[in-house]
Amino acid sequence: MGKKILVLVLIMSFMAALLGGCAGANKAPAEKLIRYNHGQEPESIDPALNTTVNGGTDILATFEGLTTLDEKDRPIAGTAKSWDISPDKLTYTFHIRENAKWSDGKPVTAKDFEYAWKRALDPNTGAEYAYQLFYIVNAQEFNEGKAKAEDIGIKVIDDKTLEVKLKAPTPYFLNLTAFPTLAPVREDIIKKYGDKWALSAQSYIGNGPFKLAEWKSKDYMKFVKNENYWDKERVKIDGFIETFIAEASTMLSSYEAGELDIIDSVPLEEIDNLKKTSKEFTVTPQLGTYYYCFNVKKAPFNDVRVRKAFALAVDREQFVAKVNKEGLPATAFVPPGVPDAAPGSDFRKVGGDFFPLKAQPEEARKLLAEAGYPNGKGFPEVTLLYNTDEGHKKRAEAVLEMWKTNLGISNIKLSNQEWAVFIDSRQKGDFQIARHGWIGDYTYPMTFIDLFTTGNGNNDAQWSNPEFDKLIEKIRVAPDENERMKLMHQAEKLFLDDVIMIPMFYYTQNSLIKSNIKGIHKSPLGFTYFDKAYFAQ
Repeated sequence: MGKKILVLVLIMSFMAALLGGCAGANKAPAEKLIRYNHGQEPESIDPALNTTVNGGTDILATFEGLTTLDEKDRPIAGTAKSWDISPDKLTYTFHIRENAKWSDGKPVTAKDFEYAWKRALDPNTGAEYAYQLFYIVNAQEFNEGKAKAEDIGIKVIDDKTLEVKLKAPTPYFLNLTAFPTLAPVREDIIKKYGDKWALSAQSYIGNGPFKLAEWKSKDYMKFVKNENYWDKERVKIDGFIETFIAEASTMLSSYEAGELDIIDSVPLEEIDNLKKTSKEFTVTPQLGTYYYCFNVKKAPFNDVRVRKAFALAVDREQFVAKVNKEGLPATAFVPPGVPDAAPGSDFRKVGGDFFPLKAQPEEARKLLAEAGYPNGKGFPEVTLLYNTDEGHKKRAEAVLEMWKTNLGISNIKLSNQEWAVFIDSRQKGDFQIARHGWIGDYTYPMTFIDLFTTGNGNNDAQWSNPEFDKLIEKIRVAPDENERMKLMHQAEKLFLDDVIMIPMFYYTQNSLIKSNIKGIHKSPLGFTYFDKAYFAQ
């Protein structure tokens, strides 16, 4: 309790200093700032390097791609006012707005997009999301050192015209141009400040509806309206403040004390009560899956029999009903709500289930015995890693109890790390089994399927399968939708049959939003948009 009170006092002091209203007639009115808390500080807000939802929210507030997404996550005109698509759907010509400017007033040009995309593709940059650009001619080849930068199918026609050539028709390419990785960045800024350009308000120059005004590490970021944004009239608030409180209980205390306007997490044990008592409690469906990821290169999880035993020993139905309190039990990786080839069809319904809702302890113990650990005897001590969060801890404790009951294994330890350290550990493969989650980058199954190619920066399982890699290449150049979907179902089956993960539930996001705040868009893709937010009277 003492820790919570101390955090509240610090937040109240900080807010009083930052948002202090006028005490006299000559002082300017207080800024209309939304106070927002998603969780811990983003690992990165460099468009090329970010891989997280909270970092993506900040990037989408401060940068804008050629396209942006509407309230239904459909691509619409962004920095590009229009575009032409060739009859064969292989060449896109984007026309950039004449009044598109950077936050320092300089014009946004086609060159800024060319530089940003080639920077993301450059292997020296180390962009985990480089593969989002592999649909472009020679993009993957350049990333793999097999082509030169000038060979990539990106051409600056003039300052306001960008031509992009694709390998094959890609129905979701305009969705990709709205994704943070494909946002423009300034070559002169990055050359001047180097790797530190995205670490301070002074050098963090964007072209979106907001700009970064202050950043106190481990404490808060302050974003204010960008007066140079081409559509600044639609931005009704002065900005928003993002604080970094990790624990859901402290978030809730701060919200109830009136020190926060929006929080994106509540304690699991409070969900039932909030549903009954709070009109400000919202549950947003998300296109995502919460799962436990195996490092398939580290013993004992380098044995598929062990991985499958662990997967069959969990009761997803009980886990969701008694522990998580929200979401649907996950029986595969791609969640419901992602379309399949036929109009109105759903990829998950077509693909079916891969894991049972209820635990299957007999089959699980049989597999474990075949792997050399009858009733769990002789099983080595392993560690389940999760990022610091009360909810993740409670979920992990529940899973450990299932493994103890259904497998006879009781020597699994829990270990937690702060967000940035945790992400780094996962990406480097410095774990045995870890808490994981993936929210789609666009509404198409490929955003879930292509994660697990060999060497992919988001392939934390360290899994490699040449057959799978070939399938992904075929999908990227498949001639029609039916063929693409057929191949994606085959690809999902490959990594789920190899049990590189334990899907637990399909995501929802539990939020509290003050009733006087309107126009906030909570995307099923995980991002929060503030550009149309306003304070109601």
